[in-house]
Amino acid sequence: MKVLKKIVVSVAIAMSLTAMSSTAFAAEKKDPNAVVREAAEGTIAKIEEAISLIEKGGSKEETSNTIAEARQLQKEFRYELTERLRQRANDKLRVAREAVENGDLKAAEETLKASLAQFKEMKVTYDAGHK
Repeated sequence: MKVLKKIVVSVAIAMSLTAMSSTAFAAEKKDPNAVVREAAEGTIAKIEEAISLIEKGGSKEETSNTIAEARQLQKEFRYELTERLRQRANDKLRVAREAVENGDLKAAEETLKASLAQFKEMKVTYDAGHK
């Protein structure tokens, strides 16, 4: 009886381990290039949205949040050849957000446009290397 009990417990443990590992293998793997491409496109879109908000006279909070979203998205935009440029563009986003919060919308808009140009340049470089 003890042997049968040990066998049943062993089989139950083995089945539970198999069930857990199969769900782990079922997770969908994303293409790393697709993640980077989405981050690049999302960052550019958010910067353009922030520029549009400034031009239309949007609220400071909304503009600041849009810039913050762009800064979050750019973290996934990793490519070795453009890493230093990404860091500089991110610094410009930080400066633009601070300018928005301080009420200097003209400086924020100029900084955002410079950052946008850098991100577009990075995307062109990335796309050229990942056709």
